[in-house]
Amino acid sequence: MTGRPQGAARRRGPTPRRRSPLRISPAVSPDRRRPPARASPERSPVRRRTITRPRRRSPISPQRRPRVLPTPQRRRFRPGTRALMEIRKYQKSTDLLIRKLPFSRVVREVAARFTRGIEFRWQASALLALQEASEAFLVLLLEDSYLCALHAKRVTLFPKDVQLARKIRGIQEGLG
Repeated sequence: MTGRPQGAARRRGPTPRRRSPLRISPAVSPDRRRPPARASPERSPVRRRTITRPRRRSPISPQRRPRVLPTPQRRRFRPGTRALMEIRKYQKSTDLLIRKLPFSRVVREVAARFTRGIEFRWQASALLALQEASEAFLVLLLEDSYLCALHAKRVTLFPKDVQLARKIRGIQEGLG
């Protein structure tokens, strides 16, 4: 037998907390106390609030995994906005658009091809001058090509626009 007397009622769940009528809640100041409710025959008695335990969750099954919060995504711009931002950025700046080392490798490779394998030594200022001139040429060629695309009532630049711009420029300015 257990240590409980015979005939004692078995309670289920936690016992509700009882408040003493003399105890005042610390959040309520003494001058804000409500007067005691009068018992009237038409009013029902005040019900006590019972404390319930939080619902127990079932253990995580392999089918149900905890929801992973998505990582904050980068800002998405509307189509064309990013391109306009880049155009303004590069029009303000005066720095070179092509990286120096890859450009110097291309220059050395082309020079070696034209000199039948003889390697030349290049000054840094000569490579820089060549890069400045080639970037200026490419930018002007692409501007003219885009004008050709706009003339054809398009906004997309096609290879035929670049070819037309070179043909209009002629042999000297279009580089053959």
